[in-house]
Amino acid sequence: MNKQKLWTKDFISVSLSNFFLFSTFYFLLVTLPVFSIQQFHSNASQAGLMTTVFLISAIISRPFTGKWIEQSGYRKVLITAFLIFLFSSLLYFFPKSMTTFLVLRFLHGIGFGMATTAVGGIVANIIPTSRRGEGMGYFIMSTNLSMVLGPFIGLTTIQHWGANALFALSAVFALAAFITGLVIKLPKIEQKKPNPAQGFSFKSLFEASAVPISIAGAFFAIIYSSLLSFVSVYASEIHLAGVSSLFFVVYAIILVASRPFTGRWFDLYGANKIIFPSIILYALGIFILSQTQGAGGFLTSAGLIGLGWGTIFPIFQTIAIQDALPHRKGVATATFLSIYDSGMGFGSYIDGLIATNTGFRSFYFISSFYVLLGVVLYYFLHARKRAAKRKLQKAKQQTSFEISDQKL
Repeated sequence: MNKQKLWTKDFISVSLSNFFLFSTFYFLLVTLPVFSIQQFHSNASQAGLMTTVFLISAIISRPFTGKWIEQSGYRKVLITAFLIFLFSSLLYFFPKSMTTFLVLRFLHGIGFGMATTAVGGIVANIIPTSRRGEGMGYFIMSTNLSMVLGPFIGLTTIQHWGANALFALSAVFALAAFITGLVIKLPKIEQKKPNPAQGFSFKSLFEASAVPISIAGAFFAIIYSSLLSFVSVYASEIHLAGVSSLFFVVYAIILVASRPFTGRWFDLYGANKIIFPSIILYALGIFILSQTQGAGGFLTSAGLIGLGWGTIFPIFQTIAIQDALPHRKGVATATFLSIYDSGMGFGSYIDGLIATNTGFRSFYFISSFYVLLGVVLYYFLHARKRAAKRKLQKAKQQTSFEISDQKL
């Protein structure tokens, strides 16, 4: 049996577009708080609004984007989203106050939320069904790579050439995302005709089948957000500042090395046999991080987290979209990302409060057991239902075989 082709022009284009989108996001994520403190003399909490406002607008825009995709198709939404994202990126040169900058961040977040929802829905329909786990793993790897390269390039640019060079680079990457997105041959999906008699329904903005696994994703994201926000601070606290920049490099190397296997195993064996070990690896990585005294343990924890969480996230997103109808995959993508980002946003705030009172070492120690509790959450939200569904399917197949034998 011939294997369905994964690495098509469209798959490569949508992955590149996603990489450029998230690189622009990460350029600004790590640099704008510092910029606002230096340029506008804001305090730390005000500087944090640069990220908070952006994420809030992205979260708000995603459900409406999914609904718009369902009714109008991907082309209109994709072009509109990229134009908003690109236009916003070009405006960073002009704001002269914190208030106008926050307005711009809100607009930019809308474009980002729309674009990532559209791109995520498109790739879900491009990937062959038989290779969905493997394909989504490679696609999400483009996000992981931007998470590693984006902060490094962004910080290097603003430190050596200043904010204007950073804004110019962000605009170039936004343009690259636009161009690579436009060359994608969009999947032909039957659109749902709006029913005027039905009216607006809040329920229609979310894909019900995607909600349980999205909640599980948000649960784990609460701790992952602490790594993005505080692992460099923790490294300085334990006198490992010299290797803190290598944490996400090791994370990415292990993730990239494991990706050809984990996605394929998902397609062959199903989610449960992959997710349970991955949760344990994720928890173990956090535990080692909390106990480490040297660079070896610090980087070992990065590798285990990369293998654990780096496997969990793409599989969760695959699960979120796989049961949705073709015209609802955009809504399913929006549902997953909105709930997931809510966990990230909530985590960034609550993790900081807890760590301030307990210290980062104690916080990560507690977090490792929190992650382990995710085994129970995942079991009740997805694993139990999926196992029951498979059991029912086997029973139906067995019944059909028995009927066939009787006829013979």
